[in-house]
Amino acid sequence: MTDRIAAAFANGKAFIPFITCGDPDLETTAAVVRAAVAAGADLIELGIPFSDPTAEGPVIQGANLRALTGGVTTDKIFDLVRDLRRDVTIPLVFMTYANVVFSYGAERFLSTCRDIGIDGLILPDLPFEEKDEFLPVCRQYGVALVSLIAPTSENRVAMIAKEAEGFIYLVSSLGVTGVRSEITTDLASIVRVVRENTDVPCAVGFGISTPAQARQMAAVSDGAIVGSAIIKLLAQHGRAAAAPVGAYIREMKDALRELN
Repeated sequence: MTDRIAAAFANGKAFIPFITCGDPDLETTAAVVRAAVAAGADLIELGIPFSDPTAEGPVIQGANLRALTGGVTTDKIFDLVRDLRRDVTIPLVFMTYANVVFSYGAERFLSTCRDIGIDGLILPDLPFEEKDEFLPVCRQYGVALVSLIAPTSENRVAMIAKEAEGFIYLVSSLGVTGVRSEITTDLASIVRVVRENTDVPCAVGFGISTPAQARQMAAVSDGAIVGSAIIKLLAQHGRAAAAPVGAYIREMKDALRELN
C-alpha cells in the first residue's frame, strides 16, 4: 500500500488534511473526508481518538474528548473506513497513539488496517528506537509505519530518514500541535539531510493554517499537513462542517499548485 502513498506525491506538492474521527460524529467525519477528496486532498490522516493525546494542543485535544464522549471506538472507525473505501481511492493513514494499537492487539489492529485499505500508521509517541515493537507487524500487513522528524532530531535525522517508509512527517516547530502565526524553524536544512538519505517523500506539519504558510512549507518539502485549522472549522460548524472544510482545503491545495 506504500505505492498508493507514493502516488499521492507523484504529481506535485501534496496537501494532507488531518481529521479526528467521530468529531462531532462519524457521519460528519465521512462527509468531511469526501469533501476533502473532492477539494483536492492527496492523502488524509484519520485520527483515532485517545484519552491522553500528548502531542496535541488544546484544539485537537478537544476533538478527541468530543469524539470519545460521543462513544467512538476503534471498531466503529474501522467500519467508517470500510464505508469510505467504497468510493475514496486516495491514501488513508491512521494517526493515533501506541497504547491504542497495543491495547487492541497490534496484529489484530494491523491486519484489519490491511483488510479495510489503510495505507499507513503514525504514532507520535513512539520513539524511533522503539519502533521495532510495531514495525515487523506493519510490514507483515503492508502498512507503512510513518516516521516523524522533529527540529530536535538533529544528528538522528539521517538515521530516521534511511529507515523511513511511506512518507516522513516533518514537525515544523517544537511543542504540540496548533495554529501558529509564524514558523521560523530552518526546515530547509533538515529536508536537505532527509533527501541525502532517502527518496521517501517528506511533508511538513504542525502550525500550518494559511495558504501562505502551506506554500512556504511545501516549497522546501513535498507537501503540507494541516490539522488544527480544520478541527477549528469542525468545532465551529459541527454537522454542517463538510462544505466549509471543503472550501478551506480547496484554497490550501490551490496555493500548493502554484509551486508545481
